[in-house]
Amino acid sequence: MENETIISEQAQVKRSIWAELKDAVRGTDADYTKIDLKKAILLLAVPMILELVMESTFAIVDIYFVGKLGASAVATVGLTETYLFLLYSIAMGLAMAVTAIIARRVGEGDKEMAGTSAIQSIILAAVISVPFTIGGIFFSKDLLALMGGDQWAIDHGFRYTQWMLGGNLIIVLLFVINAIFRGAGDAAIAMRVLWIANGINIVLDPLLILGWGPIPALGIQGAAIATTIGRGIGVGVQLWTLSKGGKHIQAKLSQLKIEAEVLMNIIKTSMGGIGQMIVAMTSWIFLMRILADVGSEAVAGSTIALRIMLFTLMPAWGLSNAAATLVGQNLGAGFPDRAESSVWKIGLYNMIFLIAVSLVYFFFSVQLMRVFTDNPTVIDIGAEWLRILSYSYFVYGWWMVSVQAFNGSGDTRTPTKINLVFFWLIQIPLAYWLSIELDWRQSGVFWAVFFSETAIGLFTLWLFKQGKWKQTQV
Repeated sequence: MENETIISEQAQVKRSIWAELKDAVRGTDADYTKIDLKKAILLLAVPMILELVMESTFAIVDIYFVGKLGASAVATVGLTETYLFLLYSIAMGLAMAVTAIIARRVGEGDKEMAGTSAIQSIILAAVISVPFTIGGIFFSKDLLALMGGDQWAIDHGFRYTQWMLGGNLIIVLLFVINAIFRGAGDAAIAMRVLWIANGINIVLDPLLILGWGPIPALGIQGAAIATTIGRGIGVGVQLWTLSKGGKHIQAKLSQLKIEAEVLMNIIKTSMGGIGQMIVAMTSWIFLMRILADVGSEAVAGSTIALRIMLFTLMPAWGLSNAAATLVGQNLGAGFPDRAESSVWKIGLYNMIFLIAVSLVYFFFSVQLMRVFTDNPTVIDIGAEWLRILSYSYFVYGWWMVSVQAFNGSGDTRTPTKINLVFFWLIQIPLAYWLSIELDWRQSGVFWAVFFSETAIGLFTLWLFKQGKWKQTQV
């Protein structure tokens, strides 16, 4: 009888976990400020992880097919991404503010103002995209030349840059509207949107890059067209869902007008986030410029390694995004201790996951690189970076979560100041000195990244423990 009771209880636990996983994927109307904290983390983190896993899967598939076109094609993607990183920094900075503001309004129970804030953020996203559109359409060759692109990139790869930057509005909207859903607690909607967008990307990539039957091989240009089509459809789904209404937020047509006070609050809050991301992303631009002086193979190896890192980091970012939502909503509901507790729990989960990833990097770095290229020099360069970064991933996990705690509270300025010191004043000069002055070549860049990002992780976690972020108002 006792054994039957134990078996029954075990079966009930399994059913309960399975039911919660299904709820996480489908989405629920749960109040994340009141339900059990572990359950709240599960319901938010699972769709956020799946959302970003699909995003990183597309990045891996994309570079796999582009890699078949040669090192110069891969380098073109890497050089274009330096400009896209600048765009991402603005879009992600705005998204941080949007997540914090929407989460705070939902936590306060003011869904009408949450919808108004969503509309204002979309208007702002459209305005932000204009300069990048102009630069991409009319100056793509100049932009590649400025970053040290080789002749193939300038003569043939420029159309990839043209498509990616020219159609950047789609990228910005995808970031911002999914930030709206995540802040509201509708993480499952954000997940489904990226699965649709990137699922289409993955299908179109080989068809448009390599050609098939009547479809001509468009080469590297085909990768950009596939991305634009897939993400464009994703944005269409986002707008339709937002107007129809999720479980926690709805934006109505009657709200489609400029609300100066709300708009200015978003701009004010986002300035810290944008500055935070611009500092980090422009640091990467400088690093890529140093690598370009080393050679196209150094850029190609770093580009492939970066895609691998993005693939493995996306689940960790998904967990971190859950922290931002929980911090914002619980501060809005007046539960600062619950907000802090959520960060410590998620940080522990993140550290465990990234320790496992670092072991894979250390022991299988060469095998991972061989999936994407057969160039031995490119393989060695990318594998070296993966091994070096594996030494600090356990710290990186805590850094990701503590940064999102600041951002979720609306304090985006503190991480900006931290990034300014550790990336601009330490990482870039150190990378140049090790790589160029000491002639460590790409190894100098990789060790500079290891040192600066380990240091920034430890410092940010210490600052989080001081607790001043709990008093932030948005």
